[in-house]
Amino acid sequence: MINATKKWIFLKISGAMLIPFKLWFILNFIKIYDQNYSLVVDFFSNSLFKFLFSVFIVNAYFFSALSISEVFEDYIKNSKIKNVANRLLYISAVVIPLITIILLITL
Repeated sequence: MINATKKWIFLKISGAMLIPFKLWFILNFIKIYDQNYSLVVDFFSNSLFKFLFSVFIVNAYFFSALSISEVFEDYIKNSKIKNVANRLLYISAVVIPLITIILLITL
């Protein structure tokens, strides 16, 4: 399979997966929006919510990295700059969710 086809398939699958996760997050965010700190911590202390939020964050960063990488491919002509930009993008797409998940686990 061609690399561009794989990217397209992953983009469509991760985008489709984001829809239920966004709905879940928005509905729960509405519930905890006006609550005090202890109720918010209780919400994120639940292991099911930790897992769902972690999957949501990883999927969101995966989707955004694939989308932004396509923009780099289309608009950056210099291949060295494009490669550096893509590598920094992919590194941040791994590091930021990893830090978020580690901080969530320690909560």
